[in-house]
Amino acid sequence: MPLEVIYVTRHGFRSSWSVDPHTGIYSASIPSPTGIPTDPALTSHGVNQAKQMGHHLMTLDPPIDVVYSSPYYRCLQTIAPFVELKRQQLEKDGASPDSAATSIRPEYGLCEFFGAAPFEHPIPAPPEQLKTFFPAYDDSHVSAFAPSRKGETIQDLYERVAAAIQTIIERCDAEGKRAVVLCTHAAVVIALGRVLTGNIPDSVETQDFHAFTCGLSVYRRRNMQDNTSDLPADSGPSSMGKWECELNSDCSFLSSGAERGWGFSGDESFAGTGSMSQEVTEPKL
Repeated sequence: MPLEVIYVTRHGFRSSWSVDPHTGIYSASIPSPTGIPTDPALTSHGVNQAKQMGHHLMTLDPPIDVVYSSPYYRCLQTIAPFVELKRQQLEKDGASPDSAATSIRPEYGLCEFFGAAPFEHPIPAPPEQLKTFFPAYDDSHVSAFAPSRKGETIQDLYERVAAAIQTIIERCDAEGKRAVVLCTHAAVVIALGRVLTGNIPDSVETQDFHAFTCGLSVYRRRNMQDNTSDLPADSGPSSMGKWECELNSDCSFLSSGAERGWGFSGDESFAGTGSMSQEVTEPKL
């Protein structure tokens, strides 16, 4: 049975960090649980958003069969309430709790987007540390792809997202999963929309796919008669597009509605990489 639906959500409202664009030194006023400035926890409002989203995800049809998430703390924290609700449901129904929907597959291909820089950006905490925070963290999962420590151009981002989603779709097809949920970051939410639909605009700043905190996007496979891989290994992101966007960062299930929308501002690169578009020090993801 091929994959039918891809659910995509952005993490909830989080604490912030800042970066000195000249030195690449990151800092945060609120300590991160992992000790990494760019790996903050959700705020109390973000925690409430994640709980509301978890209940909403339990109502989806087709139901979620498998969970993938960026390994950053805020994304794992966002999807964890759903995974726990799913585990409780299976236990109540007398089914085995060892379902793919009760564990979180950490996918580095869904990681935060950092603009190209002459310095190295931080990376997520190691699996053994994240496992202590999130027991559902599947430390046996092998990621398909990981972004460069020196950041990415927009084309790099599209290619990374395409490689990651290609592998996820192929794995879901092989495992007979009908529906998957991906929890990730704003830039990746937008890139996924463009890659999956094949609608990649000439300007990265085009307002097409939204990325609100805990917003839910839904993509359905256009041709369910085609059981072959949607994303050939030798294709570029512009050749994709076998998925239809049915919901674009829907927030109707959140008590506070749509919040903290985000969009690209140029290529987000830092000085010293051929672009001066990155002048602000506050994060936007």
